[in-house]
Amino acid sequence: MTNKNIYKLIIAGAIAFSSCTKDLDRKPIVDVTSDVVYSSPATIKEALAKLYGGLSLSGQDGTNPVPVADIDAQDVGSNGYLRNYWEVEELTTDEAIIAWNDGDLQNYNTNNWNSNNTYIKLTYNRIYFNISQCNEFLRQLPDSKVSGFPAADAANINGYKLEARFLRALFYWNALDLFGDVPVTTEKDAVGNFSPKQMSRADLFKFVETELLDIQNTLPDAGKNEYGRADKGTAWMLLAKLYLNAKVYTGTDRSTDAITYANKITSSGAYSLAATYRNLFLTDSRATSKEIIFPIRANGLTSQSYSNTTFIIHGSTGGKMSPPDYGINGSWSGLRTRKEMVTKFPDLDSRAMFFTEGQTIDINNITDFTNGYAVVKYKNVSSTGAAGSDKNGTFVDTDFPLFRLADVYLIYAEAVLRGGAGGDRATALGYINALRNRAYGGTSGNITDAAMTLDLILDERVRELYWEAHRRTDLVRFGKYTGGTYLWQWKGGVQAGTSIDNRFNLFPIPTTDLTANPTLKPTPGY
Repeated sequence: MTNKNIYKLIIAGAIAFSSCTKDLDRKPIVDVTSDVVYSSPATIKEALAKLYGGLSLSGQDGTNPVPVADIDAQDVGSNGYLRNYWEVEELTTDEAIIAWNDGDLQNYNTNNWNSNNTYIKLTYNRIYFNISQCNEFLRQLPDSKVSGFPAADAANINGYKLEARFLRALFYWNALDLFGDVPVTTEKDAVGNFSPKQMSRADLFKFVETELLDIQNTLPDAGKNEYGRADKGTAWMLLAKLYLNAKVYTGTDRSTDAITYANKITSSGAYSLAATYRNLFLTDSRATSKEIIFPIRANGLTSQSYSNTTFIIHGSTGGKMSPPDYGINGSWSGLRTRKEMVTKFPDLDSRAMFFTEGQTIDINNITDFTNGYAVVKYKNVSSTGAAGSDKNGTFVDTDFPLFRLADVYLIYAEAVLRGGAGGDRATALGYINALRNRAYGGTSGNITDAAMTLDLILDERVRELYWEAHRRTDLVRFGKYTGGTYLWQWKGGVQAGTSIDNRFNLFPIPTTDLTANPTLKPTPGY
């Protein structure tokens, strides 16, 4: 898929169009057109499923030898949202490193990329493909059309439109967080090949905020929608994360608002901490707790993908590890963690889930899987040890917890320490100790108020949320991503780590998109 095509009409179902010079008014000679897709409540819900599928799948059928992928890529698994997002948030930090020498993927490990990087382009294209899908869904369902359905169906479809707007807000948040000033389109823009205008990061922040504020009260109540679909809780969570990072995005601190929306989540009664931390990353996480606010779902039979947690679980297995112990059929020998993350865990913290046999803590050779501790946080087994549904052991059932309650606790505590109103240190301390209580199996790991500093919060976010695609954003917010105040092995391409330029706080808009849309300005520094 070319960058110009990102801005063209995209219809759920990968619809093909044809025309004839002798009959220009002729309808497409295919069974499924937009008229069919958006003609009934059942097919409209299927189109909504395509929007959610954009979180984890490569396309209509992304695993066959000849896959029907959304976006062209040499490896079909590398064009999926979760895999792309996880890599930019984790491989570029102290939390993860990858052995594979696939093209310019190693640039992530060493923080040395430019606007021609293949994987940055895939990430950018996936975000905008997903946005285009949401726009088309909304464009095809104006109020005038929805009102023609029976009242109950119309109510459901209007609910689907709210979910599409949430997903679009999520993807635009990714765009402003990763790329800064970016092009913006909505369902109000005409279909066709045109040059979307670039919006400043601050203005896009306002757009995302306005969208979420507009839909928050009409989405289903927190925890009441079908599992894995948007509701009030997901909107509040995205608002809380947006406000926590507002100073980075706009220059204005919004910690008070972050506290407000964290409080909405905790007071909803819809969520509670899982009794056992490790169960959150197994195949039956939904059944064992109510901690996950918004998962990216996986199923080894019905949503087979190399772009979801299949990538994380297979990719983090290798060396002397036995794949069946993790519910899979083989090792991809790619993902490990770096020394700096390992050393943040005290010995008694049960959240430290590493495989160390035959592994060195130092990474002297990036491409050698045995350099660096392996992470065994995610497994394709249940809390009782049962393997996933795919008997071949290729595709996994393990959901990815994009948002969960523990993050809400940490957001609240950080926002209080940053001076936000509407919260208090006692509650913040209680939230931190609730997480540490679970980690230590009792109060032995509890901290005092005096120990609760911003640096402690940052380290606690590592211990609680590692490999959950938060780390790059966290380090940028704390001012420790670029520069030399915090180093990790291979930062800047040096084994011991070295300072990197501030331009790396953002990824560059790909050259291909700058060429396709000459109205765009390059990301500063690139």
